Amino acid sequence: MPTPIATSESDAPVSSPRRKPFYASLWVQVLIAMALAIALGYFSPARAVAMKPLGDAFIRLITMIITILIFCTVVTGIAGMQDLKKVGRVGGKALFYFEIVSTIALIIGLIVGNVIRPGDGFNVNTASLDAKAVADYAGQAKAQGVTEFLMHIIPTTVTDAFAKGDILQVVFVSILFGFALSLAEGRGQPIVTLLASLTQVVFRVVNIVMLFAPLGAFGAMAFTIGKYGFASLGPLVKLIATFWVTSILFVLIVLGAIAALAGFSIVKFLLHIKEEILLVLATSSSETALPTLMEKLEKLGCSRSLVGLVVPTGYTFNTDGSSLYMTLAALFVAQATNTHLTLLQQLTIFAVATLTSKGASGVQGASFIALVATLSVVPTIPVAGMALILGIDRFMSMFRALVNMIGNGVATLVVARWENELDRETLQQKLA
Repeated sequence: MPTPIATSESDAPVSSPRRKPFYASLWVQVLIAMALAIALGYFSPARAVAMKPLGDAFIRLITMIITILIFCTVVTGIAGMQDLKKVGRVGGKALFYFEIVSTIALIIGLIVGNVIRPGDGFNVNTASLDAKAVADYAGQAKAQGVTEFLMHIIPTTVTDAFAKGDILQVVFVSILFGFALSLAEGRGQPIVTLLASLTQVVFRVVNIVMLFAPLGAFGAMAFTIGKYGFASLGPLVKLIATFWVTSILFVLIVLGAIAALAGFSIVKFLLHIKEEILLVLATSSSETALPTLMEKLEKLGCSRSLVGLVVPTGYTFNTDGSSLYMTLAALFVAQATNTHLTLLQQLTIFAVATLTSKGASGVQGASFIALVATLSVVPTIPVAGMALILGIDRFMSMFRALVNMIGNGVATLVVARWENELDRETLQQKLA
């Protein structure tokens, strides 16, 4: 039978879109860049260390646009809401979720530290440690009560929040502006329209910046391997391996169970955000993945207002990776210095860590500072013992930041499911 001839444009056979070659995918380019960086760091450490500006420049490009992106997203989302009660409801559900899951992470860190006991056998004499190495971090570590934490949310001026790049303060200012524009009704519509257009432009800027992600990943990873090297891991391999395995199991089991209850597969979600995972591992900062993570969550079906509220707030309150690290590392320092901790002292560390872990994501070294602040409340643990893990903190921060980022993605989808924004079958199809 002869092949029918198309008689009109609508009848013409539609050619399937040409798939781009695998090497054009961002995650493949980042993976190749990381492999080259590891090789350079191993064979030529001096040159690898010199690549640090590439990583720093990329991180700075990302942090440059984060605050304006959050402001536009939150303001337009709230201003476009028909039901303003939803803002409070979403915020309440998110904070409830954050506190429950981060508390579970703290408990798991304590359990793993007591069962595996990664610090046993070190028998470190604290007098032989270089306390000066920790002194700078101890100076930055300040015990912060609930009142001080809440007061910190309010910026000195509106522009101060953006100048400092404090995400929580920017969210606070954005919520106020969003409410004000929503209450202004028609009079505020021109501003909402302007910010909506600006949001599209900012996302275009993000897409441009992400073109340099492989270079940024190369520079950051090359510096890490060249500066610290695999030899620096030495006897601390047990601690690093314990933390890495615990982090992976936390994501697959704890977050996996939460994801299953919310109607999606954690493995499919991880594959969906593979570019963000590789970026965070390379740069040791969860902030580098924030803009594209927000964009992907929106495409999965979460509303812009919900994403704008949950993700940035989660970067302060939902620090699962930092929580795992803090209790595990605290027990490691105690065990390595032969400091016996009673159950009451361990519970004290747990209670203090619930506060100090907040705000310990995004910025490199923030979790280390928070840990110093936590240990300072238990005088029997020598803070100088932190010098033991100072050299390998970069390797720990990779997985800290990674678990923080994944946890915030899962949290957003869970809260969106609670708000009936996501259909279970549709979400599974989009992740597939």
